[in-house]
Amino acid sequence: MDLKLLAVMAVLAVATYTPVSQAKPISLVERCWCRTTVNTVPQRNIRELKFLHTPNCPFQVIAKLKNHKEVCINPETKWLQQYLKNAVNKMKKLKPVK
Repeated sequence: MDLKLLAVMAVLAVATYTPVSQAKPISLVERCWCRTTVNTVPQRNIRELKFLHTPNCPFQVIAKLKNHKEVCINPETKWLQQYLKNAVNKMKKLKPVK
């Protein structure tokens, strides 16, 4: 085998070798789920609400709709604020008194 070809193959093997790592790239770790939010979503179309709070992103609300789409809702909307307030009050009432 030609010595130059062997040298090129060795360089390519070393250059393409990447050690296996469990760490995620920084761009994936710090990326927020919601990049844009909507203010109006018909509440009758919402099947499920998911609340996300990650260290690098603001409070995020994701609505799963009945048509299987997901949209991010602005957490400052009035109806959502009222929903959260009612949910907190309901949880306080259900909490057993010690």
